[in-house]
Amino acid sequence: MIKKIGIIVQRYGTEINGGAEYHARLIAEKLSKYFEMEVFTSTALDYITWEHHYPEGQEIVNAVKVNRFEVEKERKPENFGKIQYNVFNKEHTFEDEIEWLEQEGPFLPNLIEELENRDDEFDFFIFFSYRYFHSYYGVKKFGKKSILVPTAEHDEVIYLKLFKDLFNLPGAIIYNSYEEKEMINRVSGNYSVLGDVVGVGSDIAKKFSSGLFREKFNIRGKYCVYVGRLDENKGVPELLSFFKKLIEENKIDFTLVLIGKSLIEIPDDPKIKYLGFLEDKEKFDALKGSEFLMIPSQFESLSMVTLEAWAVGKPVVANGRTEVLRGQCRRSNAGLWYTNYDEFKEVILLLHNNDELKRKMGINGKNFFEKNYSWNVIENKYLRILNKLEKSLNFNFTKKMFL
Repeated sequence: MIKKIGIIVQRYGTEINGGAEYHARLIAEKLSKYFEMEVFTSTALDYITWEHHYPEGQEIVNAVKVNRFEVEKERKPENFGKIQYNVFNKEHTFEDEIEWLEQEGPFLPNLIEELENRDDEFDFFIFFSYRYFHSYYGVKKFGKKSILVPTAEHDEVIYLKLFKDLFNLPGAIIYNSYEEKEMINRVSGNYSVLGDVVGVGSDIAKKFSSGLFREKFNIRGKYCVYVGRLDENKGVPELLSFFKKLIEENKIDFTLVLIGKSLIEIPDDPKIKYLGFLEDKEKFDALKGSEFLMIPSQFESLSMVTLEAWAVGKPVVANGRTEVLRGQCRRSNAGLWYTNYDEFKEVILLLHNNDELKRKMGINGKNFFEKNYSWNVIENKYLRILNKLEKSLNFNFTKKMFL
């Protein structure tokens, strides 16, 4: 019988409301209904430098025990940029890729050592995000006792020699999407490894105050919304460029609302409103009051905010160059996509002028979310994978005893 599970992830905290780290926290909290859960992570809050932020040691976060370890080598972005350029653009050795991994960080050999020392306490370890130090060395160390949640995106990293065999080592892999699973299967040939497309749920607000949201932030008329980190990898500069051009050409009364921490300069434009980071309540109010959600990201393994928009009955407009987003829009019948400015313009104008289409797509999205991403569905998938893996390991152990 499974009693205790460890979750290992690069950052962890209630201040982190997106990405693999938020995903990991939700899974830790939901699985704590069934097992004793314990988290192992860094003391970092900043994912660019892994600078020390939280106190080292143990604390309780939303009733889950969290063990924090200080990163032994903080990342220097300029040095890392040079190493990354060489690895992705020049001939290089396997050792160069190991150096890239250690610089990618967070460099936590002390965390891996703690897992080794406490190995006997845990039935399984769940590692989030394949491309980081803790997952690479953790999966290699614990093999079939490990479960990997890759959160893999279709970028250069997936093709490094470093990871060629990694996806064949864990006892099971929990994928975020069919596109992610197909990509990893194709790159690694890991078809025999136990796995399923699971993703993650979300705690959706029960009540909404779209009117209060509009009043607080002085938003008039129709608007679309972007929620997430504002940077180059998320496709936000292109979104801003496309949106400004659209408004200038078509003279429509429409606003783009931006929510999240920004790493880029936001243009001074009355039709672009940057609100910064918002708590979940206001984020859901913004989604509910919007015409649709914009997802311009170039790299995604799932996109949780897309699922949240569908959960509250809103369509999505996505970057069609991202396979995962394109696939999710097709399966849900609740999203449209673009690959260039002309397609962007046609999609935005179509939705802007067609309330009935938006309504039907919103209904499709809500049904898609409830069927595939309600917490009951997600939790049961985790439980099935854990039970299958436990039976497989017990069978193999018994078989060895009688050989």
